[in-house]
Amino acid sequence: MHPYKRSARVSDLIREEIADIILNKIKHKTLGFITVTGAKVSDDLRNATVYLSVLNEEDADKTIRKLSESASFIKGELGRRLRMKFVPSLTFKIDESIQYGMKIDKLLNEIHSERNTLDEDEDLL
Repeated sequence: MHPYKRSARVSDLIREEIADIILNKIKHKTLGFITVTGAKVSDDLRNATVYLSVLNEEDADKTIRKLSESASFIKGELGRRLRMKFVPSLTFKIDESIQYGMKIDKLLNEIHSERNTLDEDEDLL
C-alpha cells in the first residue's frame, strides 16, 4: 500500500510532465520564464489546477491566458505520456505563495532591524 493518496502521486507526476511540455513543446515567444510550482488534482482525477510562477509579474495574466489557450494541446500531450483512463482537465493559476513568502520575509527583516535599532539605543544609555 502506498503511503499517500493516488491524487497526490498523480499531482506530482502531472507537475513534472507539464513543466517538461511547457519547456520543450510550447513555442510561444511571449511566454517568458515560467516555473511550474505545483499541481493539485481532484480526488476523482478529473480536474487539475496547475500553479505557476512567472519571472515578470506584469506578464502573469498574459501567460495564464496563453497557457489556457494551449490547455487542450497540453492535455493531449499528457494523454500520450501518462497511462490513465482519464486525463484531467487543466486550469492554470499563478502561485501566490511565493509573493506571500516574500512579504513575510520583508516584515521579519523590518522587525529584526527595529530590534537592532532599539538594542543600539539602549547601549548608548
